[in-house]
Amino acid sequence: MTTASRTDQSASALLAGLAAERATGALSTGSGIVYLSDGHVVHVESAFTPDLGTLLIGGGALAPDGWRDAVDRAGARNRVGRHLVDSGHLSAGALELAHLGALFDAAYFALAHDAPAVRFRRGAAHWLGAVRPVPADTVLRESRRRRALLGRIWPEPAVDTAPLARAPGADPAGLPARRRRTLAQVDGVRTAAQIAAHLACRTFHTLVELRRLAADGLVIPEPQPRERPAAPPPDEPDTALLRRLLHALEAL
Repeated sequence: MTTASRTDQSASALLAGLAAERATGALSTGSGIVYLSDGHVVHVESAFTPDLGTLLIGGGALAPDGWRDAVDRAGARNRVGRHLVDSGHLSAGALELAHLGALFDAAYFALAHDAPAVRFRRGAAHWLGAVRPVPADTVLRESRRRRALLGRIWPEPAVDTAPLARAPGADPAGLPARRRRTLAQVDGVRTAAQIAAHLACRTFHTLVELRRLAADGLVIPEPQPRERPAAPPPDEPDTALLRRLLHALEAL
């Protein structure tokens, strides 16, 4: 049976504690969900990163029909990843590589800046199933490393989530090919996640290029409205999570 509990701890601190007790379940934050099995991280999802299916299909590793077939046939049994391999749609190595990339990209947002956890649903599992479990301390360490690296490139984190626009007079001449290709997708509407999905590229790699473009004065975040959602009733954790994810999606 799945049980949910609220917490006042930061997501990072709670994740470390759950790993120590070898917990299984889903840790929700304002910007993502971390799935644990026996204390290891098995999947992370965030509205600020393309999901695994988008990356596999966009990168040409998997046909859309193959992804839909796996979700339809194995989603209810939490074995989508296993089905992709067993059915011959994807090699085990290709799945693991893509999954680890998606996991660390989403964890960067789900654990960003020691954001508070919303709740932990004990016993919850993701429909993808375990692909390659990752120690929680590895996920936490990599998230901190990425924050530090991006901060050294450009300290303004709004570049990661806001719609991005080219600065007046932005000239791509002389830019490396990857940065020039990234700048070409900046249109005043797309966010980093949408640009990454369009390029079928890892979100973190896209963030590196966008922060470099911001540091060069070529990209600026569009101003965002200050409106805040009404506080959800205290006895409805599902509503709280859905409201947070809805507003994250609306910002894309």
